[in-house]
Amino acid sequence: MKILMVCLGNICRSPLAEGIMKQKIEERGLDWAVESAGTGNWHLGEQPDPRSISIASQYGLDITDQRARQLQAADLDDYDLILAMDHSNYEDIRRKVFDESHEGKVKMILDYVHPGEERSVPDPYWDDDGFEQVYRMLEEACERVLDTHQ
Repeated sequence: MKILMVCLGNICRSPLAEGIMKQKIEERGLDWAVESAGTGNWHLGEQPDPRSISIASQYGLDITDQRARQLQAADLDDYDLILAMDHSNYEDIRRKVFDESHEGKVKMILDYVHPGEERSVPDPYWDDDGFEQVYRMLEEACERVLDTHQ
């Protein structure tokens, strides 16, 4: 299983989701891969936001090796599951869907916690206090993704 976590700039939410999921995959002994990307290109090559690095570190995760990259159309072929952090990301990803084989791959990550509610993970970029909440939301969602697909 190959999973791609997607947010806007690939510096806040999706790097956290990638780090959380990598840890959970390792804990379960799965031979799965996870990466992250952004729909925008503003932060290409940059490390995750220092606040994401900090909250990840508080939970024993080191995400400093990650670098922001932009979602590519080929990602829709390369990954089995593409998880969007919010509605805007979801729509941006779907605009890159070229054929029906991609249709079932793109999902909202919080649908695993709140099926059918189409909830978004809030973007903490403008709210220093939001990173803890985002971490907790993503931790629960990653657990549910694994429970569903393992």
